[in-house]
Amino acid sequence: MASAPFAVSSSPAASAVAARSKVLRGGRSEARTGCRLGITRKNFGRVMMALAVDVSRFEGVPMAPPDPILGVSEAFKADQNDLKLNLGVGAYRTEELQPYVLNVVKKAETLMLEKGENKEYLPIEGLAAFNKATAELLFGADNPVLKQGRVATLQSLSGTGSLRLAAAFIQRYFPEAKVLISSPTWGNHKNIFNDAKVPWSEYRYYDPKTVGLDFQGMIADIQAAPDGSFVLLHGCAHNPTGIDPTPEQWEKIADVIQEKKHMPFFDVAYQGFASGSLDEDASSVRLFVQRGLEVFVAQSYSKNLGLYAERIGAINVVCSTPEVANRVKSQLKRLARPMYSNPPIHGARIVANVVGDPTMFGEWKQEMEEMAGRIKNVRQKLYDSLSAKDDSGKDWSFILRQIGMFSYTGLNKTQSDNMTDKWHIYMTKDGRISLAGLSLAKCEYLADAIIDSFHNVS
Repeated sequence: MASAPFAVSSSPAASAVAARSKVLRGGRSEARTGCRLGITRKNFGRVMMALAVDVSRFEGVPMAPPDPILGVSEAFKADQNDLKLNLGVGAYRTEELQPYVLNVVKKAETLMLEKGENKEYLPIEGLAAFNKATAELLFGADNPVLKQGRVATLQSLSGTGSLRLAAAFIQRYFPEAKVLISSPTWGNHKNIFNDAKVPWSEYRYYDPKTVGLDFQGMIADIQAAPDGSFVLLHGCAHNPTGIDPTPEQWEKIADVIQEKKHMPFFDVAYQGFASGSLDEDASSVRLFVQRGLEVFVAQSYSKNLGLYAERIGAINVVCSTPEVANRVKSQLKRLARPMYSNPPIHGARIVANVVGDPTMFGEWKQEMEEMAGRIKNVRQKLYDSLSAKDDSGKDWSFILRQIGMFSYTGLNKTQSDNMTDKWHIYMTKDGRISLAGLSLAKCEYLADAIIDSFHNVS
């Protein structure tokens, strides 16, 4: 009579196998999570049974927390309520709350297809026409630093990749330096410098009492930082607060940075998209350059040209001489090579074609003004709705003083949770909302939610 493959036996061999099975299975009939159960057959008298358990080499890898911004969109998609609003991710939407591809981008892509351009690798530093166009857009075509060859420009992977490349440069050539970051700041800034192993600390920026700029605290903290620190500044439309220094305050900030021999490091993600003027939104950067300072500037075209998925941006380093700029550029290329080898070409060609063609450049500026104008109209309507509906006497005018696509509402985490749980309005837990994801038709609903959360949730 044939024996069952897992027959019970009192033999010593069978007892040993049973004991091993119990240990490896943790005393349960199923294998432990994270283990792979393999079965081989060996003869121990009448018993044919053995268990082999391989513990995963990744057993010690923990689950990462969800991204605080991108996770908002995932939760929004899962919500079935018709009133839901996604004000978390900073991406422009039409009045119908639909994604928008700029007409000038479509025109540039059509021309690219007609030319039949190839898909060969770019050099490490990227597309030459893009690098020229993006530096001229940032500093001004007639800026002496460009004419003198004192700017090292590399096309990189949008704003994030440009910041990360600069962080690697800082870690390698300024290992003792610290980066000062505003409190609060864009959520990914800290991740970037942590990943590059660059130490950072915060300087005061947001004043919750006024829902405005803590200018005195900012100046004091920059003044107190060790000489030669890197100071990360938002060129315009500060993320997440939407609060920018005045031109007079920018002068004072430049004074202190110059006195302390700090290195200004600008993150410019919204040039032309904040005010509708490319020149006005670059004025802070140009002020520092005009003073003769060496400056880092990271650029992104995600917002102002709507090239979110193209990952197109640049890192610029303004240097004291052309010779220094050449050496800096050579080392940035050396860092980029093992990171991503060379950047993508499609978005770079779009930017180069739009900026390089006078007709398309004019069309782009007009579309930017329209996008910025829509956000300004939404900002005004939200303020009007809050003021009309809130009979507590609270002053909501800080919303009008903020600029760009974001508004810092002053709501805390619990109040922000109420916005989502009760009103189906998705936002980051620091109280930031993206006005680019809001329509005029939804302003009154949003005002009701903000008033309820502010006054009825502690």
